[in-house]
This record gives sequence, structure tokens and C-alpha cells, in this order.
Amino acid sequence: MDNIFVFVLIFAHFRVPPLAQRRVLVWGIIGALVMRGTMIWCGIALVQRFHFVLYLFGLFLLITAGRMFFKKHAARDFTEGWVLRTCRRILPITREFHDEHFHVRVDGRWMFTPLALTMIVIEVTDLIFAVDSIPAIFAITRDPFIVYTSNICAILGLRSLYFLLAGLMDRFIYLRTGLAFVLTFVGIKMIVADYFPVPRSLSLGIIVLILAVTIGISMMKTQNHAAAESQK
Repeated sequence: MDNIFVFVLIFAHFRVPPLAQRRVLVWGIIGALVMRGTMIWCGIALVQRFHFVLYLFGLFLLITAGRMFFKKHAARDFTEGWVLRTCRRILPITREFHDEHFHVRVDGRWMFTPLALTMIVIEVTDLIFAVDSIPAIFAITRDPFIVYTSNICAILGLRSLYFLLAGLMDRFIYLRTGLAFVLTFVGIKMIVADYFPVPRSLSLGIIVLILAVTIGISMMKTQNHAAAESQK
């Protein structure tokens, strides 16, 4: 769900037409499957060879959660990002969109469109999110098949969730805090798993409860705020 929030910001920044957004998400999913598959394979190989890596993963999740607690998730200026600066420096890019094309021929020269630039930013963003989401899966299972197929299901569902929730993301004001609590719980669980194992059913219940409470409070808060504004 945090991915969806950032995707909304990216599409809004580049002013991507709704029909073109679908094309970006389709190709973004394909790229994510390849990148996450590679990361999962490397992660499982590390865990199987060096068990202490799990403790490092847990510590990393705690650090990520701390940053989410204390750092505001403001709208980012993507024009200042190193990804965009690098792309604009080495790639010929048109100023306008050309329907749903990623590249077009202009004056006999092949050039990339802003849609291609959007997809690159989406792919890099997903890779960054995978850095903390994949270690979190190892708190549940280290079976390569389950780890990868769970990622496939999550990524495939992301496209549908985007069009379902994109218009509501501005109401989930406490979602980031809820995700920080989830990462804190999962990180602690990974670190103490060898000494105090937590049943999977209990873990799932805690995670669902955290998300349900934060989303519920967010919806009530924004609804009350909207009602107050309408009375002015």
C-alpha cells in the first residue's frame, strides 16, 4: 500500500494520462518480477549459508521502521532525484507524451518519451521497497517457492489495488505509521525467533490488527475533517 502512495505521487508529478498508467504498471510488474526473483535467490542463498544474516535483516527492518516513524513522508521532488538526473543526462527524451509509446522516432532519431522515464522511476522505486519487504518475508518462511510466489501474488495484486485505492490514499494519513509498527514487529520477531518463536497465526493477527486500526482511524479522522470543512 505504501508503494501505491508513491506511485500516485510519481504519476501526478509526470502528469501521466490514465490510459498510459496501465501500460506503465504492466511493464513495471514484469520488471519487478525479474528484479525481486534475483533478490530472493540471493537472499535465500545468504540465509542458508550464513544464518546470522537473518539478524541483520531484522535490524535493518527496525532501522527502516525508525525512519518511517520520525521522517515525514512528504511529496518528493522527483526532478531532483539522481535517477532522473542520470536518465536525462544519458538518454534523449522528448518533452511530451506520444500516446502510450515508450520511444518514438523524431526527425529520424529514436527518442524516449516521458512515459519511459516514468517507468524507470517506478522500477527503481519498487526495487527500493523490495529491499525491506523481501527480508520481512524471511520472518515467515525461507522456502524459495513460497517466498517468490507470494511476491508474485503481491505484485500482480498491486496493479488492481492501485486503481481501486489511488483515489483514497490521501485519506490513509496514518498508514505510514501503521506500516512502521508492522516492520518493528516483524524485525523484532526475526531477531528473537530462535529464542521466543511467535506462532504464524498470531503474527498474522497482529499485522492485520495494526493495519485495520491505522486505516480505520485514518478514515474517521479525514471524514471528520471533511465534515468540519464543509460546515465552514
